[in-house]
Amino acid sequence: MTLTDPLDAGGPPGTKGPFDAKGPLGAAAPAPPAAPTGSPTPVFVALKLALLRNGLRQSAGRRAAYVSSIVVTLLFAALQLLGLVLLRGHDHVDALVTVLTAVLALGWAVMPLFFPGGDETLDPTRLVMLPLRPRSLITALLVSSLIGIGPLFTVTLAAGSAVAVAHGAAAAVAAAVAVVLTVLVCVALARAVATANTRLLTSRKGRDLALLSGLFVAIGAQFVNLGAQQLGGENGLAVLEPAAKVLRWVPPAAAVDAVQGVSDGAYGVAAAQFALTAGALAVLLCWWTGSLTHLMTTPDASTLQAVAPRARRGSGTAGTPDASGPFARLLPAGRTGTVLLRTLRYALRDPKTKSAWVTSVGIGLLLPVITAVQGNGSVYTACWASGLFGMQMYNQFGQDTSAFWMVAQTISSRRDAYLELRGRALALLLVAVPYVALAVVGSGFFLKDWPVVPEALGLALALLGSMLATGAMTSALAPYSVPQDSGYKNVVPAQVGIAWISIFGGMAAGAVLCAPVLGLTVWLHLTGAHGWLWVVLPLGAVYGAAIAETGLRMAAPRLAARLPEILAAVSKG
Repeated sequence: MTLTDPLDAGGPPGTKGPFDAKGPLGAAAPAPPAAPTGSPTPVFVALKLALLRNGLRQSAGRRAAYVSSIVVTLLFAALQLLGLVLLRGHDHVDALVTVLTAVLALGWAVMPLFFPGGDETLDPTRLVMLPLRPRSLITALLVSSLIGIGPLFTVTLAAGSAVAVAHGAAAAVAAAVAVVLTVLVCVALARAVATANTRLLTSRKGRDLALLSGLFVAIGAQFVNLGAQQLGGENGLAVLEPAAKVLRWVPPAAAVDAVQGVSDGAYGVAAAQFALTAGALAVLLCWWTGSLTHLMTTPDASTLQAVAPRARRGSGTAGTPDASGPFARLLPAGRTGTVLLRTLRYALRDPKTKSAWVTSVGIGLLLPVITAVQGNGSVYTACWASGLFGMQMYNQFGQDTSAFWMVAQTISSRRDAYLELRGRALALLLVAVPYVALAVVGSGFFLKDWPVVPEALGLALALLGSMLATGAMTSALAPYSVPQDSGYKNVVPAQVGIAWISIFGGMAAGAVLCAPVLGLTVWLHLTGAHGWLWVVLPLGAVYGAAIAETGLRMAAPRLAARLPEILAAVSKG
């Protein structure tokens, strides 16, 4: 009997190919799977609808939140559509719709960075095992992205903007083209940004970035407030003209402004603006395709053998101070320096701590700038910076959670407790002092009120020391747990009352402790001794340091005596 190799597909006639071989039971080998020929777009649309439907089935609370968000979005969209239609014929309505479209596109660009969990289809790596070509995948993802609340709102705003500036049959046709281009550019922009940052958004840094969305919303709300105040002034919509002259050539605002050009008979300019917007859409699609191809064909850290560069460059982690580096040699010796370094690492690594620090810094700097722009600000407003950052001293042990037992094991005396608190306070001061000085000096620069800077800085430093003193006491007397598995909750439900008492009671006590320096400042103003107001700066700095030291020494024995109670309180999350 002659044996023929079944894998020899290139042999002479009569030999068996790989799929002509017979199994042990005489069954033929399976044929290769057929390559997909149909468009995956209907499948992706059905998948998007299934994701929405299954998400609503998870819980009644999520279903109620989604329905209420739809109702609010539709109501707001209807109101803004009605408002834009009523502004039809206004002298500066073209500037308004141009700026609105540009702001809308900016929102589409940044929202995937701060809210990556809002759409489960934003992570294309889930499709890496499917036999899909980039072009068909791009088309399917783009069409499925048009389903949702965001695209619906975008359509209504773009339609209202186009109707507000469209006059005549030609402008009506241009308005339809502008709406389609605007929606496609916004969706493609969001998809391209999300795809290019997929690895970031699905990592720990991405989750940290999502926690900062509150700061993004707060800053955006303040700018919206400023814009509303400016629009409500004497000049009205005319204040938007300078910005509109620049944004009318920035897609997709250029497409909406082109409708006004068609209404005015400037067909050449309108054609150039439409071409610019279409070109921007093509560039976005090319960028999206390139990012998607790179993402789907490049192995990530989970498929590569991990290397250990830390063994070659030291024990430090990228972005954090090295315990053996030059930064560590500048720290105080002993337990104080160790605790200071550990606290700074917590601020860099722990998402909740990082979010709290960055939010305090952002809002503390934003408030003086907002009040200065509004024209009714004062340099003393910068004292908010001291209060907001000083609050980070509150509940110092809550960020440790159940790992506080390792800290508790090292505290055997009041001296150890004092050094622990002092190291944490010095870590805050290392950032707070230059930050507060920047906030006060910046306020003086914006308001052109330099003589008030020394006394305001003295008050801010005194308030900072008072907040550190009360924060040390509340950390020892009223600790509470910070949950680690819930995105935006900073306290477990059973300890909400403790958290409110700790924060507001400590703030009230800090304001009372700062009263001597505040009273001195008021007295110097009332007596007309303005030439002596500069002494508030050194006295405030000395008083703040003294009151902080007093608070640390008073809190130390209470910390040493309440270690089991603190551990139980911070371990509930």
